Amino acid sequence: MWLLRSALRNPISVIVLVIAVALCSILALLRMPIDIFPNLNLPVIYVAQPYGGMSPAQMEGYLVYYYEYHFLYITGIESVESKSIQNVGLLKLTFHPGTDMSQAMAQTVGYVDRARAFMPPGTVAPFIMRFDAGSVPVGYLVFSSATKSVAEIQDLALNRVRPLFATLPGVSAPPPFGGAARTIVVSVDPSRLRAYRMAPEEVVQALNAGNTIVPAGNVRTGDLLRLAPINSVVTNIKDLLNLPIRTGAGPTVFLRDVGTIEDSSDIITGYAEVNGRRTVYIPVTKRADASTLSVVSEVKASLAQFQSVVPPDIKIDYEFDQSSYVRNSLLSVVKEGLLGAVLTGVMVFLFLRDWRSSLIVVATIPFALLTAVVALWGAGQTVNIMTLGGLALAVGILVDESTVVMENIHSHLGQGRGRAVAVLEASKEVQIPRLLAMLCILAVFVPSFFMTGVSHSLFVPLSLAVGFAMAASYLLSSTLVPVLSTWILREHTPEAEDAPSLLHRVRDRLGRILARLTANRGLTISAYVLGSLLVIALLAPYLGREIFPRVSSGQLLLRFRAPVGTRVETTERLTLGVLHAIQEAAGAGNVSVTLSYIGAPPPNYPINTIYLWTSGQHEAVLRVALNPDANIRVNEFEERLRKLLPDKFPGCQFSFEAGDIVTQIMNFGAPTPVEINVGGPDLAADRALAAKLRSEVSKIPALRDLQYDEPLDYPSINIDVDRERAGQLGVTTAGVGRSFLAATSSSRFVTPNYWADPKSGVGYQVQVQVPQSNVSSIQDVEHIPVTQGAAAHPLMGDVAQVGYGSVVGEYHRLNGQRMVTLTANVAGEDLGRISGELDSAIKRVGEFPRGVKVTIRGQIGPMKQTLTNLGIGLLLAVLVIYLLLAANLQSLRLAFVVLSTVPAVICGVLFVLLVTRTSLNIQSFMGAIMAIGVAVANAILLVTFAEEYRRQGNTSTAAAIHGARTRMRPILMTSMAMIAGMVPMALGIGEGSQQTAPLGRAVIGGLLFATAATLLILPLVFSLVQERAGVKSPSLDPDDPASAFARSSNPVPGGAA
Repeated sequence: MWLLRSALRNPISVIVLVIAVALCSILALLRMPIDIFPNLNLPVIYVAQPYGGMSPAQMEGYLVYYYEYHFLYITGIESVESKSIQNVGLLKLTFHPGTDMSQAMAQTVGYVDRARAFMPPGTVAPFIMRFDAGSVPVGYLVFSSATKSVAEIQDLALNRVRPLFATLPGVSAPPPFGGAARTIVVSVDPSRLRAYRMAPEEVVQALNAGNTIVPAGNVRTGDLLRLAPINSVVTNIKDLLNLPIRTGAGPTVFLRDVGTIEDSSDIITGYAEVNGRRTVYIPVTKRADASTLSVVSEVKASLAQFQSVVPPDIKIDYEFDQSSYVRNSLLSVVKEGLLGAVLTGVMVFLFLRDWRSSLIVVATIPFALLTAVVALWGAGQTVNIMTLGGLALAVGILVDESTVVMENIHSHLGQGRGRAVAVLEASKEVQIPRLLAMLCILAVFVPSFFMTGVSHSLFVPLSLAVGFAMAASYLLSSTLVPVLSTWILREHTPEAEDAPSLLHRVRDRLGRILARLTANRGLTISAYVLGSLLVIALLAPYLGREIFPRVSSGQLLLRFRAPVGTRVETTERLTLGVLHAIQEAAGAGNVSVTLSYIGAPPPNYPINTIYLWTSGQHEAVLRVALNPDANIRVNEFEERLRKLLPDKFPGCQFSFEAGDIVTQIMNFGAPTPVEINVGGPDLAADRALAAKLRSEVSKIPALRDLQYDEPLDYPSINIDVDRERAGQLGVTTAGVGRSFLAATSSSRFVTPNYWADPKSGVGYQVQVQVPQSNVSSIQDVEHIPVTQGAAAHPLMGDVAQVGYGSVVGEYHRLNGQRMVTLTANVAGEDLGRISGELDSAIKRVGEFPRGVKVTIRGQIGPMKQTLTNLGIGLLLAVLVIYLLLAANLQSLRLAFVVLSTVPAVICGVLFVLLVTRTSLNIQSFMGAIMAIGVAVANAILLVTFAEEYRRQGNTSTAAAIHGARTRMRPILMTSMAMIAGMVPMALGIGEGSQQTAPLGRAVIGGLLFATAATLLILPLVFSLVQERAGVKSPSLDPDDPASAFARSSNPVPGGAA
């Protein structure tokens, strides 16, 4: 009450405050980060451990195992997942929600140091970083040149551009993809080694002795302290050719006698290509808490600076810009909100038939939204699809507060009262019911604050947006609306108010319908309850379930697998053929740009495996951007490619992954929405069960791209050293291994050597290796020298059995258990039904071997958890509303009456979602919760007026009909205004609007059915429940005159005279 009177007594202050809030909102919008999603706060830490040359089994057993063992001591750990391939092991640490991640990171670093004490000599420290589902690439910095080699571009990108790039706020900058590290390569000739009776290991030892890092000394000469460096490391790499390898008896053998030296690059394990040409790129990956638009803006603004530090013949471009999709998605929500506001204003005008009143009501919408923006800024929120969706959702509700006040003001003006009096009395009359209605709407969002995980991260921003907007609307309807109404509205007579109109005729018709229905109210209410239950039971099973609506961004991401073990050069050739086939299928000019990575990231950059995981050189990841004007639906195009590509490339496997930023985030790091893990202590048993499971799962029609995620049979050459024979020939197993490693890979894995470029001051590795072309068969392996000048001069074939075989190419573990993983995509079906079919397929497999467990992961687990949380939240919201109503109305029965419209809301939501083929997901669930809140708010208006009329001595039936007739116009106005405001969102026309369309559809369906139930069913329930209710207050205070226990006015017998 004081707020209303204060506003009327200080109208100028009200206007000043409104303008001040509007100005603050501009500052807030300029400073708030902008992104597609709020920060999901997924507690994940990655650990990338390199060890060049280590086989997958060695990486698993000698390094990854010790990390897994120690990481289980970390506080808050939920799971430890690892993948081990040659050269690198990657561990993903997932923590329970609410874990202090600063402490978790500190403990992770500590246990990494402890675990390394158990690892083989030469194990370098791993990369440890916080990296969750929100840390996704928002574009790619692409380098291209017609004159420079890939190795030169790689070096310039790494040492000149990346240092500038990494300093940009919010950017996570991995090393470049596409090139191998610049390396000084000493290539030795196996035939020359055999002629000199040498092994590669002898060359390595000579290199380490003749090119070694020795700290500089100091010499005092007079008053000077001179620095005295020694040229222990050569300045000119050609000087290494003069290193003596063998001296003493016989001629001296120099490095130049057995090999050559070249400023080159490390052994190639992968290529990056843009539009089919080799290149180098750096993923522009935002940190989880950074804004996509800000990051992309910073990168684009810095392109000129990047370009200035590289030669002019290298061009730097920014490709696959995700910010345009984010920007267009957010603009679509803004446009839908604005259009909704216009339609809401039109609907208000149609009901009030007064442009002044409509102007006042509509004017509160932008000011309420701007106030909410300031509050969101103060709460540390960002501008994202959830906060904007909340504000767009609130547009229709915001007129509720103002229209109720305005409609009541018109009623008082129609009674002949002056403007100021009418405004004051009308505002006072509805102030408490409006407050209760607002609290009931806000109450439906209270459970979101008690959710955990992704549900909490997504719902809290939306809840805050709606809550702040509703609170602002209530304040404005209690301050700005009365002030403007007193200034702008005109006085009018009761005759003008009572002039015949369509609403009057509808109101009278409603009264007659209710009069007939009350005669059979028991039967009508029973039919309503049974009909609602029947509709829910029939429609709910046919409703699809997903975690988030599917979107189309005009991009596709394809993982291509050549036969396991294929060399990167062959994989590259096949990849170019796949790209050509995709371009042909899309049509001329319909592919904008393609970006591919072929092979595996080099061991020099293990951190790159966090950004892009491939199992070996046989894999390639292709990203294709379609032209916006191509009018190609990505899902349909993928289906065409699924039929086309396997026929053109037999023996190869194809799997589509999330190409848009929304699906990438909602996949929570999983490559596909369906992932089935078969884990147990025996890998052979896991494989056998996985094969049976694959056979059953393949029968599910909607599954696509079903395949094993790990290369289980990787081709190998097995070398079995005969230790007894080797010892007789004076050879050790260690010597055999080092010589073989230097010959087939390089010496840097076990004996690193360095050289610093005097021009740049950058250090590079020097490594000994045999040219790969010289070791291409078992015979070449058998002729590798393995001794250092022994008289017998044994070769590999003299001390070992060499033969073809196969090994596991990747070990995948979860909490210490080895796993075999099946991955699959979904087409033409919702994830909820797929989940049920997968459960049935698993049951058909039969009994599992002892200790083997099958787990369904991917999107299915988070979907079930999220929808379960939302279902519980919906029940809690109804309970909170009931308790709030009971406390305010001081009647459990009246609270029940108000909630009688909830079944209608659920029926309406299910019906509209089914008709529009919309799944039950986060957005549609929120729409349902919102519809319940608005329906309850409308019911409160009717019930409070009916109860007040009943307490004046009227029957419950008469009070119910009176309440329905009296509140019909504000109820219809509120519902129709909100429905009109939700229509643009429900249509889902703009780019990315598919994400918010389910929310609008759910609200429209819920309110359509709820409005009918509020005007036709709720009065009958009120009439039945309150038929025998008294008019006394439930108060127990004897000093309360309305209480049944009030003190009698007569003196107490026996008391004082």
